[in-house]
Amino acid sequence: MQSNTDVPPPEPDALAVSRELAAVIRAEIRAAGGWIPFARYMELALYAPGLGYYSAGARKFGAGGDFVTAPELTPLFGRALARQVAQVLQATGGDILELGPGSGRLALDLLTALSGLDCLPEHYFMLEVSADLRARQRALFEAEAPDLLPRLAWLERLPERHAGLVLGNEVLDALPVHLVHWTAAGPLERGVSVEGEDFAWSDRPIVDAALSGTVARLPVTGPDYVSEVCPATSALIASLVERLQRGALLFLDYGFPRREYYHPQRTGGTLMCHRRHRAHADPFHLPGLTDLTAHVDFTAVAEAGVAAGLELLGYTGQAQFLINCGLLDLLAALDPGTRDYYHAATAVQKLLQPSEMGESFKAIALGRGVEAPLLGFAHGDRSARL
Repeated sequence: MQSNTDVPPPEPDALAVSRELAAVIRAEIRAAGGWIPFARYMELALYAPGLGYYSAGARKFGAGGDFVTAPELTPLFGRALARQVAQVLQATGGDILELGPGSGRLALDLLTALSGLDCLPEHYFMLEVSADLRARQRALFEAEAPDLLPRLAWLERLPERHAGLVLGNEVLDALPVHLVHWTAAGPLERGVSVEGEDFAWSDRPIVDAALSGTVARLPVTGPDYVSEVCPATSALIASLVERLQRGALLFLDYGFPRREYYHPQRTGGTLMCHRRHRAHADPFHLPGLTDLTAHVDFTAVAEAGVAAGLELLGYTGQAQFLINCGLLDLLAALDPGTRDYYHAATAVQKLLQPSEMGESFKAIALGRGVEAPLLGFAHGDRSARL
């Protein structure tokens, strides 16, 4: 197993949880005949009940966690996003369903801003599988906006139907991905085996017919090319479309259109690991304590939504989306002589700079019963590039 000496060592209790999860994964691999797809390894590493990265109780978000998301940078992100949300809610009269609400900060900033816009939804549904994160989200509202608590409802599974907005900020990148290794003899699925007590890579022929069909359609010639395929993305979109009576799906995440995702020079894929604000490429290091992510194939998102009956309402870079939603106007409204302005300006720069989050992150919306163009895509829409 590859070492990562630059990643801070965990506390003893956390290390014990990681070792317990590793034992669970090893047992499953042995029970499966010595090999599991990487997608299953990633699913266990992130979501195994009580042990996975998003299921256990360690702090994930913000300066004291493993990474910082846009809502933790500045409340201006949520305030700008609220303008787009308000447009959808006014068109549908519906509610908000946030997938994977993390720390709860985005929900708080959105509802606060929507209150100022006189556009509060009756319900804000938070789909959260982690009991620990649900408790943290509730505590945040109890401390900062107890008057909004009656509008919150926590879910552990998708509702039977929904009208309004479905929101996912940095959600799709955490869906389990299959790894494919294109070789001179054809594509193989890269999975995980066990060598002693360590995990190891192992390639096998692709036996799943649906995965094989998807791989055959990708613009990869190889050989010796490794990348990700995420059937879970299409499955999630299809499930959401089944439930969406009217409204929009809005996702913000890092990723590319398919032609860029499978670029000939991107021979190692996009899989990345994060712990304590350090990135590394070893997904076997401290399972359960390390976040595993892969970039999003936004062409797959669009295809899944359109195939299920939704209209593509827009696709663009995060910087263009936030500018369209008035982020710079919100910054300009702050007093430039204050510390709040300085911190906000620094955060806005990170959100908009192409070398930071402005270009690597994208926004995409699909919907039914909502007229395009949406505010966030009124200028600079790149839908044609998908």
